[in-house]
Amino acid sequence: MWPRLVANKLLGRQLGSYSFMADYPSVDIMQEMEDLNSISNPKKIFNHKDTQKYKVFVSTWNVGGVPPTDNLELEDWLDTKNNAYDIYVLGFQEIVPLSAKNVLGAEKSKVAMKWNSLIRATLNKSLSNSQRCEELKVGERVKVYPVKDGCKFTTQDFRCIISKQMVGILVSVWVRADLRRFIRYPSVSCVGCGIMSCLGNKGSVSVRFQLHETSFCFVCCHLASGGKEGDEMLRNSDTVEIFSRTGFPRGPFLDQPKKIHDHDRVVLFGDLNYRISLPEESTRSLVAQKEWNTLLDKDQLRGEVSEGRAFDGWHEGPILFSPTYKYYPNSDEYYGCIQRKKGEKKRSPAWCDRILWRGNGLKQCLYDRCEAKLSDHRPVRAIFTAEVEVLRSSNSLKSFFMSDRFHHIQDPLELFSNEDYSLNRRLSLEL
Repeated sequence: MWPRLVANKLLGRQLGSYSFMADYPSVDIMQEMEDLNSISNPKKIFNHKDTQKYKVFVSTWNVGGVPPTDNLELEDWLDTKNNAYDIYVLGFQEIVPLSAKNVLGAEKSKVAMKWNSLIRATLNKSLSNSQRCEELKVGERVKVYPVKDGCKFTTQDFRCIISKQMVGILVSVWVRADLRRFIRYPSVSCVGCGIMSCLGNKGSVSVRFQLHETSFCFVCCHLASGGKEGDEMLRNSDTVEIFSRTGFPRGPFLDQPKKIHDHDRVVLFGDLNYRISLPEESTRSLVAQKEWNTLLDKDQLRGEVSEGRAFDGWHEGPILFSPTYKYYPNSDEYYGCIQRKKGEKKRSPAWCDRILWRGNGLKQCLYDRCEAKLSDHRPVRAIFTAEVEVLRSSNSLKSFFMSDRFHHIQDPLELFSNEDYSLNRRLSLEL
């Protein structure tokens, strides 16, 4: 097994676009949707589109090879005490140490399972009636099912639709259970950019799916490290490789986007490793004074974008928070502020952890960092409002003569009952 694993990784052989963990067998869902499409011509059933808005939570966290404890608190990071979102996309880097054994050997799935277990427990904690009712009154969340019996339900119900690991990179995507039946064509694509430009100690894990009629792609990256002058070019090169080598299946009707940039809504996030091009002493002094604008003028990522060398057409929200790297673990002190030990490498503070997006229909509502102290990085998160196209159907005669007096017929997707799509009795499995 060992020689085969090493050979496959060196040759860049992947397990396939459907090799991921989920709370249900996505192949079954795809087959059901294909069967539905084959029954009738959608163009004869659907005659107009509506736009709905969904709240999407995206976050990146380099956990520095530190495994989570059983009692690790995630509520503040996932913002579950005060808010609830429709989709959570969580990206990790270095969930395992980037040792030769981990890079060349089989994936250590136990750590990924532990993270997913903690995420599940946090997202599915109960909300009070008052909180849930307040959400419904505000009307920001799109509801698939009508609310019945007032506000008697008090628990959130989120399901994992994709969880994929490549060495230390992990992407975990969670959606409200009532949205799951509108998710189609979930798939993954991994690109290794590390040792020998192919191993997974650096690179990306990209996930994609279609929600109603809108395609989403989320790209979790861990780019080349290094604080020397010119190292930013290595990171630029990694992004070129990721964009060119990432690919997804075209779907049963060959109408699904294949490349990252082909999708309707795209978010790229992770430990991008871009540093601040200033002497260490100047950087530390400006950080202490919270002179963010002065520091951002020398931020490598912004410099590369402005010069047209990377991320053309991508957007990033205003940075109003402290650099997220590098801290002493379980401390608020930046690395090197305490007397440096002999042999320790210099590590200036930097905004290594970033979230970018492209495409119309995405509006960023929040961009900040969290104060979890598990590793030498702080998590960064962004909240988006995403516009999604939804096909609507109506009886042509009623629409022609008396459109205002008749209700629209149901979307064929809604003909399936909850029992047909029961999630509770399905265990996680690998496809």
